[in-house]
Amino acid sequence: MLPVLLLVAVGSATLATPHARDLGFLLGAIPPLAVLSYGPLATGVLGMGVVVVLNLPATHLNRPGDTDLLTIVFVAALSVFVSYVRSHRDAQLNTERAIGEAVQRAVLPPLPERVGRVGCASFYRAAQDGTLVGGDFFDVRHGPHGVRAVMGDVQGHGLSAVATVVSLLGAFREAALDQPDLESVAARLDRRLAVDSADVRHAELFATALLLEFTAGSTAMRVVACGHPAPVLLHGDQAREVAVAPGPPLGIGLLDVDRPKEVTVPLGPADRIFLASDGVWEARGADGTFYPLPERLAALARTPSAELPAAVWADLLRQHYAVRDDATILVLAPEPPAG
Repeated sequence: MLPVLLLVAVGSATLATPHARDLGFLLGAIPPLAVLSYGPLATGVLGMGVVVVLNLPATHLNRPGDTDLLTIVFVAALSVFVSYVRSHRDAQLNTERAIGEAVQRAVLPPLPERVGRVGCASFYRAAQDGTLVGGDFFDVRHGPHGVRAVMGDVQGHGLSAVATVVSLLGAFREAALDQPDLESVAARLDRRLAVDSADVRHAELFATALLLEFTAGSTAMRVVACGHPAPVLLHGDQAREVAVAPGPPLGIGLLDVDRPKEVTVPLGPADRIFLASDGVWEARGADGTFYPLPERLAALARTPSAELPAAVWADLLRQHYAVRDDATILVLAPEPPAG
């Protein structure tokens, strides 16, 4: 609104008193300012408004020299042209942004509220501003072996890690259908990273991952950890880290030597599983301490599952913890098997 307000203010002031005619120089700024917000038509109208105000006897500004008036007319015409170019550029950028967002959402589509018998809620924030996908990834899939979930963190963050995220998610979605156990799923993801980095000289491509499985008719979950922080089990008002058998990260060549071990964790009827990436676990306060995630989860335990990811993120910001990496939260709430 600045160009319009400036035109109205200067015009009103010069109409009210001849002593305000020294403000007339401000009118020359109106067409360039209009370029920032308006299209060519509105910019042209504002430019014509400036010329009209300059030539109204009542404004006491109708004595500009021919050179001054021609300068204003030239600036107004040039502003219309620049506004036309900017409008077309903005339209092109909007189209490219919409395409980019569609591609990123295809990589990490929103999770449904329920996958099989497992309720799902998630939160994702990429570290790089203006992007929807970074180095974290997660997915929940229903297949012949039950409901399987993954959360992982690729080396690095931002757009440079997206290609690896796409590759690992594709491998997980295939392996979740084909492989008989989580250890084999982890091996498939590890092989995917090895193949992707085989032709890259001095490649240091690796990722951490956490794999979970909920089989039909079982009151337990199975967990395989590959260098990723352990899940947190919410049982009533209590929150505790699940004891896992830590395995090496994916892609560093140790998975064939030291395969990650699958751990079975019994679940109660209303238990929930909370997964988070390093961006949440390693958020630091002003005193350098890490965010006490299990402790804060216990305080937020009565929050409904669908609202818990956003509640944890709000709590983290409210206590002024700095997040310097991609931040991902996933809450899984399995229903007890029927019968």
